[in-house]
Amino acid sequence: MTEPRLVVTDGELREVLDQLKGQPAYALDTEFHREKTYFPKVALVQIAWDGGLALIDPLEISLAPLSELMLSDAVGVLHASDQDLEVLDLECQAIPTSLFDTQVAAGFLGMATPSLAALHERELGLRLPKSDRLTDWLRRPLTPSQLEYAASDVAHLLQVYAQLVEKLEARGRLQWALDECANLRLRPRGNRDPNEAWRRIKEARSLRGPARSIAQAVAAWRESRAAQLDLPVRFVMSDLAIVGIAQRPPTSAKQLREIRGLDDRHLKDDIAAKLLAIVAEAQDRPMRPNDDPPPAELDRELRPAVTLVSAWVSQLARDLEIDTVLLATRADIEALLRGDEDARLSRGWRAGLVGEPIRKLVSGEAALAFGGHGDLVLETRSHEPLVPPPA
Repeated sequence: MTEPRLVVTDGELREVLDQLKGQPAYALDTEFHREKTYFPKVALVQIAWDGGLALIDPLEISLAPLSELMLSDAVGVLHASDQDLEVLDLECQAIPTSLFDTQVAAGFLGMATPSLAALHERELGLRLPKSDRLTDWLRRPLTPSQLEYAASDVAHLLQVYAQLVEKLEARGRLQWALDECANLRLRPRGNRDPNEAWRRIKEARSLRGPARSIAQAVAAWRESRAAQLDLPVRFVMSDLAIVGIAQRPPTSAKQLREIRGLDDRHLKDDIAAKLLAIVAEAQDRPMRPNDDPPPAELDRELRPAVTLVSAWVSQLARDLEIDTVLLATRADIEALLRGDEDARLSRGWRAGLVGEPIRKLVSGEAALAFGGHGDLVLETRSHEPLVPPPA
């Protein structure tokens, strides 16, 4: 492994960025905590390239200059990158222009959301250190063991990247993986819309009328306050308390304190008065257009098809050695059968591989049959019933 360089000054970061100029690809990972904060608190950034490896300490210097690397033509190679991209966007106001996520890519070679360690072991026969996985990365000074662990996450990632690209090209799936990585790169992240926060509360989604409006309004207030204080939303108010307020709207501070999940700890300052005002306003407020319920349910006659198609998709994923989640989820199947305009199975490589066969099956042009060995076979329908229909 290349000897890692600990970067703790602006000048050292400038030297690293100069060395990265012209590199076709770089491996990147971050260490962060968010157990006690709303926003991720970045503690270390690891970058490796051909001939170099740097561990950048964001507690000592700003990460803003990394935007230069993010916006270059070099391919950013990351593993399970979604949260890392959120960190980069927050700290650098930029994410890699070209992204290659090794976890996503491995899914097109039959691995179901593999860990970084599992991928290294399969592709390179290497075992990554595990002892510092749950360490306190905000503690200083970092120990030699911590530095070794952090460096190992990126030290061989470009080798993994090269092997995955070679295998994907051999199977004609490289563009599939690149398209999926591009979609991942464009996924919304960072600040969440407070008006949509209620949808993440399972019990709130079943509420109707004024109760739903109250849950929406209180959840939006909680989200905004959590972001303002940089605290996890559960530290501001529990889901249980929001549902309780929605189901039994309080009209006094005393009634508010009787709600399960709330106590004086959550109602300091003018919070009680603020919540009571929110509840009163929400009770008389009509539902906003973007608060409409989710899309209509699938037609009753098509519901049995979802289970049937799901079984075929699972087998197809095994046969093709593609992670089922990448091929088609149950939600993807339902969206296609509903005729949603943005259905994932009606676009790109999935349309021909999965979408069109499903359409033929549901329209009666094709049929699923057992192949005689426990496998399912999608074949042209004969229209000759084995058992005559009842008279």
